Amino acid sequence: MTLQGLYRKYENGILAGIVVICNVILLGICFDVYYDLNDDMMMKDVMAGVYSGVPDGHNMQTLYVLGGLISLGYRLCRAIPWYGLFLCLCQFGCFYLVGVRLCSLVEKKSGKLGMLFCLSVFFWAVCLQHLVNVQYTITCAIMSATAVFLFLTTPQGLSTRRFIVQNIPSMALVVLAYQLRTEMLLLTFPFIGLAGMVRWSAEEHIFTRENWKKYGAVLGIMLAGMILSLGADFIAYGSSGWKEFRDFFDARTTVYDFYPEVVTEDAYREDLSALGVSGAQQTLLYNYNFGLDDGIDTQMLERIAEYAKVSVGGTRDFGALLKKSLQSYIYRTFHGGDAPYNLLVIWGYAAVFLAGVLSIRTDSRESRKRGYGGLAFLWQLLLLAVMRSAVWMFILIRGRDPERITHSLYLVEFVLLAAMFIRYLPAVRHRKGLLHLMVILVTVMMAGRIVPGIERVAADQKVRAQVNQDWYAIDEYCRERGDNFYFEDVYSTVSFSQKMFAGDANTYANYDILGGWMSKSPLYREKLARYDVKGADTALLEKDNVRLIISDREVLEQGLDWITSYYASKGIVVNVQESDRVNENYGVYQINRVK
Repeated sequence: MTLQGLYRKYENGILAGIVVICNVILLGICFDVYYDLNDDMMMKDVMAGVYSGVPDGHNMQTLYVLGGLISLGYRLCRAIPWYGLFLCLCQFGCFYLVGVRLCSLVEKKSGKLGMLFCLSVFFWAVCLQHLVNVQYTITCAIMSATAVFLFLTTPQGLSTRRFIVQNIPSMALVVLAYQLRTEMLLLTFPFIGLAGMVRWSAEEHIFTRENWKKYGAVLGIMLAGMILSLGADFIAYGSSGWKEFRDFFDARTTVYDFYPEVVTEDAYREDLSALGVSGAQQTLLYNYNFGLDDGIDTQMLERIAEYAKVSVGGTRDFGALLKKSLQSYIYRTFHGGDAPYNLLVIWGYAAVFLAGVLSIRTDSRESRKRGYGGLAFLWQLLLLAVMRSAVWMFILIRGRDPERITHSLYLVEFVLLAAMFIRYLPAVRHRKGLLHLMVILVTVMMAGRIVPGIERVAADQKVRAQVNQDWYAIDEYCRERGDNFYFEDVYSTVSFSQKMFAGDANTYANYDILGGWMSKSPLYREKLARYDVKGADTALLEKDNVRLIISDREVLEQGLDWITSYYASKGIVVNVQESDRVNENYGVYQINRVK
């Protein structure tokens, strides 16, 4: 085959690849890529061996199959940033798959380039923040959205075998997203299900044996992959130590994520005391430094969680909460706080509605075969609106609506609407100009946000670079003193992030925060065992090579009484002395027994 023939055969993939690579290169020139949150940093540290000294897949966030494979990469070569590469490959790979599919929908090269231009505008105007500051929750949503898009735009008239083969990428993305961030994938699964309904309803004869095979096979393979992934995860965490820690982890999540007032408000102090939680322990729970006290264990947190569910959750005015959540839902759907995500979704509904109305005039047999005739778009949009409302009310009532979740929901919904819109386009033969105008307007609207978005990301990166100076200083300080071990105050370190591709050696770190979500896990015990440390409190008091690092800001805000009060509750009088400095903003403290 000639070079020209190869190009024609793989034109869509080549064009999409060139455009995506150019965008990625430009992104890399303009910005550094960061792990957005300390959650991703901790996951990376566990899988890379930075945390315990040995790469391990038990990161408590991804399912073990994925975590184990990534940790295997680090076992082969620690210097390669496998986790960062995986997240970026998932994100940019999804853009590539969508680009290829968009190119396949048009015949002329100008049309293909136009599609890729729109995708590039979406890349920079809508997704830039999350492509530069990467987190696994958003990555999961991008994968879920891509699976929806690929599935809905699968060509019509395929045999069962070809249909299944064509949707292998969609099924693989769903299973992989489930392994990466199970809760987020389940939250977007209603959109995946609706995509299946929309696609199935477009068949000329819906309830045929062939259709049951096609759609049943796709759903069955996805569910089988998810169940097998969950089963492998259950086995990997099957030891008594990990089972115990998972109970601790779940109870801690219940308290801090859904009933934080129990440990942050003074109104509950007496009730917590009745549950066996001392005043000193309550202070440690308040400032997240619960790792200092081994007495804050699974049983204690389960008692607090159960109390919170009954005494706090059970006494909440559900009617008032429902009303407040509904008001919030309506407001943020139509106002600019969530822009441009909510605006894109509104445009998506309008575009699908208009395309559906224009398609009613189409009476050709071929159009009816392709599912474009009639009023199908009405029930599809109505069902989508009801379903998305239920999902949004679920997260708002639970009080769990950070940007990483809301942006994810907007993203998946918009991509679903875009795919529905594309499906209706072939039916609108004589009025496509109006629909093209809508696409142009949306693209222009997004393009207008590129410059402000770039400026915001650039400003954010300057702040990150400033804040991270302390983190790099602490890391260097601790590693230069390899005979020592350092505990860190939680609130002194939560704002740090980390560059994905900074060339780290991923070697063991002789420090840990006093209350991270790996605190008290089997890996935590392994980490401390390297320095013959069994508990943070006794080590800080009795070992000369164990120190505490706290920021000057936290010392100013909460003082050091939480340390002296804790030891006083054990009948031990101590003083806390600064023994060294890290940069200008952090002190290294030694705890001494007063005899």
